[in-house]
Order: sequence, then structure tokens, then C-alpha cells
Amino acid sequence: MTDVKDPILPGQGGTDYERYLRTDELLALQSPPGRMAHRDELLFQTIHQASELWMKLACFEITTAISHVQADHLRPAIRLLRRAVAGLDQVHNATLMLEHLAPWDYHSVRSQLGHGSGFDSPGFRQIHDLSPQLASAFMTLVDRRGASLHDIYRFSDQHADLFDLAERLMDWDERLLLWRTLHLKLVERVIGSAVIGTQGTPVEVLGRRLDIRYFQPLWDIRNALTAEAGTSPA
Repeated sequence: MTDVKDPILPGQGGTDYERYLRTDELLALQSPPGRMAHRDELLFQTIHQASELWMKLACFEITTAISHVQADHLRPAIRLLRRAVAGLDQVHNATLMLEHLAPWDYHSVRSQLGHGSGFDSPGFRQIHDLSPQLASAFMTLVDRRGASLHDIYRFSDQHADLFDLAERLMDWDERLLLWRTLHLKLVERVIGSAVIGTQGTPVEVLGRRLDIRYFQPLWDIRNALTAEAGTSPA
């Protein structure tokens, strides 16, 4: 008789948990102690590998959300956008772990990076590709509904689903802005602000790339509403 603790799934590992999650492979992706230039390589690799997984999930959800928006299925799109934003929150939390990397210790880790740079992150690049597609799908939907951003925000009860969707897009854009800012400040904390990065880019140049907004019209409508509120009777 088979014991319920015996694995039945194919693959490596002594348990089905290990086989399903492929933990043997996953936990072998980090440099072993004997090959580390510094023990904090494990910290550095864990931060970035975990972030890539969360960004992969976030982008997976965004891709499906785009299809839902294009099909005017807003409830599932909003649900997936919430999940994608929560994924970015996990990236934010992982990035905070860089606070535990001492400046001098990092230079031992940096010697192992070659020309590696955060700009090469597959997750970061995919976010950069997908976000404009999401913005385009939303604006196309607004036009198809015969609405305007002013109407959606001024009379939100009448356009509740579009308003909720727009606010989830703002969540996504805001989280990306906060994450880029956090990343820059932690780079400055570890290596300084007046230095050159691994691909020859001055750290100060990164600061000029912080304020990238994929949903600029949603930020602009707030300016318009504030101006309108200041000139209209209560």
C-alpha cells in the first residue's frame, strides 16, 4: 500500500512538494558558498531572482488584463490588475532588502556582475513594453464607450467600472514610480550618487528617468479637476 507521504509526481525530490515546485533546481540557481566572492552574493541574488519572479507574475496578469479590457470585461481586468499591483509591492519589499548590503561588501559582489545592470532585467523590460499597451487599451475603451476622462472622474458613480479600472491603472503607475525611486535611493545608499554604474551610466542619470508615467492622461485629469473645483461654486 502506498504511503500518502510517498511522492507520486514525476521529477526530482523526495516529496511531491519538492517535485511540483522543482525546489532542487530553484535552490541551485544561487552561487554555492565555495564560489561566492562574498557571502552577501546570496542576499543580492535572492533579492533580484525573487523580484524577477514577482515581475513575471505581474506581467502575466497584465497581459491577460489587457485582453479583458479590449473585450470590455472590466471586472476580471480589475481583479488581475489588483494582483499585478500586489506583485509590484513584493518587488518593492524585496528591493528594501538592499538596505542590508553594506557599501564595501557590495563591491565584492559587484566584481561578479560583469556588465550586468538593472536595465537588463527581463521583468523591467516587459513592464516597459506592456504598460503602454495597457494604456492604449484603456483609452480605446473610453472612446468606444463615448466617455471622457472628465466624465469618468467628475461623475464617477455613472461610470463606476471605468472609474475603478482607471484607479487600478493609477495604482500600477504609482507603484512603478515609487519602485524606481526606491531603487535609485538604495543604489545611492550602497554605491553613492556621483559614481558610474556597471554599464557606464552615471547614477545621477538614473534620477532623470524616475518620472516615467505610462498613464499621463490620468495624472493630467487631476490637474483639470482641481482647476475646475477652484473656479466652480461649491
